[in-house]
Amino acid sequence: MAEEIRITTPLTEDVIENLRAGNKVLITGYIYTARDAAHKRMVEAIQRGEPLPFDVKGQIIYYVGPTPPKPGEVIGSAGPTTSTRMDKYVEPLLKLGLKGMIGKGYRQPFVKELLKKYKAVYFAAVGGVAALYKDRIKSAEIIAYEDLGPEAVRKLYVEDFPVVVAYDIYGGDLFEEGRKKYAQIEI
Repeated sequence: MAEEIRITTPLTEDVIENLRAGNKVLITGYIYTARDAAHKRMVEAIQRGEPLPFDVKGQIIYYVGPTPPKPGEVIGSAGPTTSTRMDKYVEPLLKLGLKGMIGKGYRQPFVKELLKKYKAVYFAAVGGVAALYKDRIKSAEIIAYEDLGPEAVRKLYVEDFPVVVAYDIYGGDLFEEGRKKYAQIEI
């Protein structure tokens, strides 16, 4: 079984260059949350020449809209959302130095090309294990767009947050490789 790779944020190009599709990764450090509405606002801010709520250089955005925390908890349920809805917003953020995205499911082919061009990775998180992810989030703070409720931008501190590299900077594609392996199974 492959060993897990431990990384810390912010990400550097050296870290990105050593990640390959299929690597199991444990992330420690600060990551940021944003979904559709927050991405739309951030890209509009970029287009107007306005600063973003956080410096995206070297950072990871987690596609999640967590539920409110219960008393005594840091955050509520925090499972990933489907990533393709953010595809149209990816390039402006990559141009500013975003190095990672965490979400669920495939991305459109142009996103894979953008990851190669800007040297960034897409991490897959597993849907249905929101309780596990919640336990790996040690702090959560809304930093922008509070009016969006669950879709507000949050700064999370995570410890050993488990993900898998789905797309790397070399064109590696975990989903495609998985389909090929499955197709080779004789029944």
